[in-house]
Amino acid sequence: MSSTITESFVLLALGLCVIAIRTYARFTKVGIKNFKADDYLMLLAAVIYSLETATSYIVGAWWLGLANNGMTDEERKALDPNSHEAYLRRSGSKTQLIGWSLYTLLLWTLKLCITIFYSRLTTGIHHLELRVTVAYGLIASTYIATEASILFGCSKFHKNWQIYPDPGNHCQPAVSKVDLYVTLILNVLTDFYLLTIPLPVSNISARSTISADIEKMLWQAKLSLKTKLSLLFVLSGGVFVMMAGILRVVIILHDPLRGAQKAGSWAVRETFVAVVVGNLPMIYPLIRLGCEKAGIFSRSHSTNYNQGYQEHTNVENNKYRKKSTNKTNNSMPTFLRDDSQEYIVSEGSKSHAKHGTGIQVTTDIELSSIEMKTSSHQGV
Repeated sequence: MSSTITESFVLLALGLCVIAIRTYARFTKVGIKNFKADDYLMLLAAVIYSLETATSYIVGAWWLGLANNGMTDEERKALDPNSHEAYLRRSGSKTQLIGWSLYTLLLWTLKLCITIFYSRLTTGIHHLELRVTVAYGLIASTYIATEASILFGCSKFHKNWQIYPDPGNHCQPAVSKVDLYVTLILNVLTDFYLLTIPLPVSNISARSTISADIEKMLWQAKLSLKTKLSLLFVLSGGVFVMMAGILRVVIILHDPLRGAQKAGSWAVRETFVAVVVGNLPMIYPLIRLGCEKAGIFSRSHSTNYNQGYQEHTNVENNKYRKKSTNKTNNSMPTFLRDDSQEYIVSEGSKSHAKHGTGIQVTTDIELSSIEMKTSSHQGV
């Protein structure tokens, strides 16, 4: 078994483990009856991911990486249509077509999962709700456009596996420039947009790059170092997915003969990182709980009530429930907290105007049939 095939199945196993851990984390937190659409979609993504990896394996192991590309006109004319090589090339082209469809379906399913998760985090924050609504439309329209280019980029569908006469580059699924450019552009566009959803509008500078804005926002926010590093990991994973997609296209264009096989390894890495990034917000609380039990860091170190920082905690079980709500129009939701939502707000936010520069914490505690409400105000 080649190193590429081994890597593919190892990453698949790790990716499925990540999805399984996410599902377990959600089950223990909310129960299966309270699963949301993204929880079920992620299980579907696991199936698609397995099929995509199997398709990649079949291209190399069964069809020897052959397809209807990488041949001269003389070679095409001389090849016997009933020969074993012709069979391998036709089958390879068909499998490449299926692989492209599974690749885009997986990536766009993960994008949809992240968008659904965003929609839960941004409830009540108007400008972020609007961004999420735009994301839904963007994901739907770009997926249709991408799939249309894959399935209908070739004028006659059967030409996608035609060998002679040469059907043209747009009818060669392994190296089709139409598929490459459309998928690359729309994939990067949607990933970039999803990365910008949590960014406060006031933090985005017209003259600076998005990476500079993210770095500035994270390191100036009043969050613990571990939380900042965790957020940076998620955002970096999104950037890696975009870069892997770009590199995949460059490899294929640079080497049309063997580039498709080489690029396959990057497609596997890209989808694996996309799976991890798409599930990390859900499994982080479980990881953090394990770290706390192991004594790697204590929970008290991650709770900071500083000026310009607000934390909302929502914990439910059979004996008690704590609720806290506080919304602002200039906030960025972060999600790497156990049973909580955090909002980063600017230090000059108008939400503090009513209480000067202080921070008000209102907590509702329900214990069996006894309900107590405590309100405390602390000045800074």
